[in-house]
Amino acid sequence: MSKNLEQTIEKICADYGHDRTRMMDIVRAVQEKFGGVSSEAMDMIAGQTRTHRVEVEGVVSFYAFLSQEPKGNVVIRLCNDVVDQMKGVQEVAKALSAELGIGFGETSADGWFTLEWAPCIGLCDQAPAAMVNDVMVTCLSADKASEMVRALKANPNPGQLTAGYGLGDGNNAHPLVQSMVQNNVKKTGEVLLCDVPAEAGLTKALRKSPEEVIAEVEASRLRGRGGAGFSTGLKWKFTRGSKGPDKYLLCNADEGEPGTFKERVLLTERADLLFEGMTIGGYAIGAATGILYLRGEYNYLRPFLEDVLRKRRDAGLLGNDILGKAGFHFDIRIQMGAGAYICGEESSLISSCEGLRGDPKNRPPFPPQKGYLRKPTSVNNVETLCCVSRILDKGAAWFAAIGSGKSTGTKLLSISGDCKIPGVYEYPFGVKIRDLLKDVGAENTQALLIGGPSGQFIGAESFDKTICFDDLATGGAVVIFNKDRNMIHIAHQYMEFFVEESCGYCTPCRTGNVLIEKCLRKILDGQGEPEDIAYLQQLGNTVKKGSRCGLGQTSPNPALTTIKNFRAAYEAVLKPVTDGMQPTFDLKAAVSDAEALAGRHSVIH
Repeated sequence: MSKNLEQTIEKICADYGHDRTRMMDIVRAVQEKFGGVSSEAMDMIAGQTRTHRVEVEGVVSFYAFLSQEPKGNVVIRLCNDVVDQMKGVQEVAKALSAELGIGFGETSADGWFTLEWAPCIGLCDQAPAAMVNDVMVTCLSADKASEMVRALKANPNPGQLTAGYGLGDGNNAHPLVQSMVQNNVKKTGEVLLCDVPAEAGLTKALRKSPEEVIAEVEASRLRGRGGAGFSTGLKWKFTRGSKGPDKYLLCNADEGEPGTFKERVLLTERADLLFEGMTIGGYAIGAATGILYLRGEYNYLRPFLEDVLRKRRDAGLLGNDILGKAGFHFDIRIQMGAGAYICGEESSLISSCEGLRGDPKNRPPFPPQKGYLRKPTSVNNVETLCCVSRILDKGAAWFAAIGSGKSTGTKLLSISGDCKIPGVYEYPFGVKIRDLLKDVGAENTQALLIGGPSGQFIGAESFDKTICFDDLATGGAVVIFNKDRNMIHIAHQYMEFFVEESCGYCTPCRTGNVLIEKCLRKILDGQGEPEDIAYLQQLGNTVKKGSRCGLGQTSPNPALTTIKNFRAAYEAVLKPVTDGMQPTFDLKAAVSDAEALAGRHSVIH
């Protein structure tokens, strides 16, 4: 085993040039080959890449899809996102556990199966869903889950599942994808989900100077579609103007915000448009290298995306002197993630691309000054770069005429939850929430989560507001909750997610989120008191102000925005303090296990 391990690791490291910055690729390859990255493997990788063992272990321990201990040949990761919980995932979980004979976080005695929970895997429109290795299984029920396990026991090749359940629409049925995932495009628009002429934007861009391309993007008033809404043209201008010959363009395809799945559709159906936009961006900022950071959950799309890149190289759309433009050399590689929500934050994404833990970086300097490998870097998301291609084709004035005020163009929305028609919708900026609810078949609606848990919960008093940067800004996630839902319970579930996904670097986020979660749990358990409202507000604001990256600066929002917009739900369950004291420790519950072991009955009332 050691000799085989050594030879395999030598080859893997050689394939990546013994480059420490390709650590993510190296450890992922070792994990795929051996089921885990053992202590012995870490030592060998460190030696081959001339780095410290602790750096290798730091990467392996950070990402959810990596493990020092070997996992089963078949790893079933069941999504426990809030929407999956709403759709009955607990019954699916019971069926999987019973059929496999193991609990979550365990591996079967024969080493074949590992069962795990996973946060949002980009399939809220077809929940409950699971990943079986890299195969996505959608619309699960308890019966379907049991049937799936029996099929895997008979033939432990996850690829065979698609034959039984059928293929999805569009490129989901492509020979290199072969997925049962459905695109669920429910509303098309005039920018992205429409007929798009091939390479029209790139051809026109290369007739202009880089400065003219940036000016065109600025004139369109395109703002980043990832949530922050920063001017794309201004970001490119800063990056191009930074000193140094080596510049990079990174595409953020780490669509990890719970409730978001619209970029899954763009990657599946608009890959050429995306790579065209990246190439235009590379030309504009003066970069020779682009990196598509693809979330580990979307690994099933990688062979297809690599094939699209290969065909673009063959057609002269990537490589040297692109489309005959002398001196314009640009190529794109795909960097896989490995299950870490924090890597959706741009500086954490850069860290991961550098082969490090996905820890956020201190700012300043900002990426356009010193980003990937400390070089000037522009980080843009998938939807933004697809818009760039359309702007260079149709013109800034065309794009700016669509939308509302300072929010130009269209916005893709991932809509799920308590509605009849979940899916991806393309709206011009300025659509009213009330009209959106009608389109998706939502009835008896109590609340919407706009922008995922890092965004905000809104109630009926806001249903005449509009989706735009100046009113309700969103990266794309819209989750709908009807009046049967307990909003404190929903907020608590999302806080559990943030507790799990915090990188743990800074104290406000690492500790504060835990305290918020515990206080919400206390309220749900009937032990809350009026003072807890002020406590949660003060604590949440402290976490937001004291955290150094976007995760901690937004993680208290589930608590803060439900308190703001659904305060009555809290006040209805809080216990008034009648004697100046409210118990926060349940002694009877605390001693119940000991009483059972001792065979005694409690006299505590």
